[in-house]
Amino acid sequence: MWMNVAARMKPVIWRILSEALAVRSGNTVAEGKHLRRCGNSAVIFRNLSLSCQLCGKTRESSKRKELSEKKLTRYFVDQRRVKFQAGSGGDGACSFHSEPRKEWGGPDGGNGGNGGDIIIKVNKQIKSLSLISASYQGEDGESGRSKNCYGRNAGPKYIPVPIGTVVKEQGKTVADLAHHGQEYVAVHGGGGGKGNRFFLSNENRAPMTATAGEKGEERVLQLELRTMAHAGLVGFPNAGKSSLLRAISNARPAVAAYPFTTLKPHVGVVKYRDHEQLAVADIPGIIRGAHLNRGLGLSFLRHIERCRFLLFVLDMSSPEPWDELQCLRSELDQYEAGLSQRPHAIVANKMDLSGTKEKLEELRRRVEQRIIPLSALTGNNTEELIIHLRELYDDHTGQTIFNW
Repeated sequence: MWMNVAARMKPVIWRILSEALAVRSGNTVAEGKHLRRCGNSAVIFRNLSLSCQLCGKTRESSKRKELSEKKLTRYFVDQRRVKFQAGSGGDGACSFHSEPRKEWGGPDGGNGGNGGDIIIKVNKQIKSLSLISASYQGEDGESGRSKNCYGRNAGPKYIPVPIGTVVKEQGKTVADLAHHGQEYVAVHGGGGGKGNRFFLSNENRAPMTATAGEKGEERVLQLELRTMAHAGLVGFPNAGKSSLLRAISNARPAVAAYPFTTLKPHVGVVKYRDHEQLAVADIPGIIRGAHLNRGLGLSFLRHIERCRFLLFVLDMSSPEPWDELQCLRSELDQYEAGLSQRPHAIVANKMDLSGTKEKLEELRRRVEQRIIPLSALTGNNTEELIIHLRELYDDHTGQTIFNW
């Protein structure tokens, strides 16, 4: 009997295998009467499906790559408008003591608990305001109960922010958070209500009064992040600031041959042999009229305010780099008077290109300050810049702003 079944199934098995071989040789996938192309020679025919493992791996890798790119390009937020609502106090209780053979005892209503504060606290692990929500609600205090039981006070809610966060209210600075662990109470919780036990007096032996808890404080504050660094790289778009930061530190900002590659500040750390560390910030490119909020405008000019000294990065391949320097100084002074007069150095970048030596000589004739010619792409003469950075640091910075 089994021999007959095997003999009958032999043509069917052979036909299935032949179709499979035909499909593999044609580099196609068949499913029922339909055919579709597959570059990895997977086989699906009739009701039998053989999935392509290579296709699956390719799809998984593409998904993983897409997710990683989303994480890497997460939107950098350096300002937030946040509404803070502190917790309300708990209500006081109105009750009277009662026990056997003493039905009408005295008042024993407890007070309500205080509402919770909302505190802004600096955390050095936080680098952006992207995790800050648009509103925060504090915890309410518990209401009082009978038998003179007071309500529990609500605990404070802490909002972590990066170092360098400035808190403003209606355009006025109310807090400058520049150190790890520094705190600022944004809103205070409401006080708890009073129970009727609180109103007991000689004149009123059975008070029926109990007050409700106070409503928590409400404020709308503006949080602004200002990058804290010792030195700031200032220049026009595509001047090579990001390449220069790569050359002198371990930071890895995006680098490309088009303007506005840098859309958010990057901070790199220059380490010296005596274990001293110097923070250098790559500020997005400034254009003419930046003080009028053109280009990236005011949103990133404020990051320069905290820099102890500046590095003007000039593109020596431009027709007149000395005019760029004058324009940069003008934009900084119009944003904040005297900003360009801070201790600074002039970096002549892209000296590896042809025709830059003649422009360097002309720049030295027009500018009296020290000029450091280098090439961020090849790394030529970057050592002189690193040494000069340390000189500026020793001369104008008594100690580090904070530990990186």
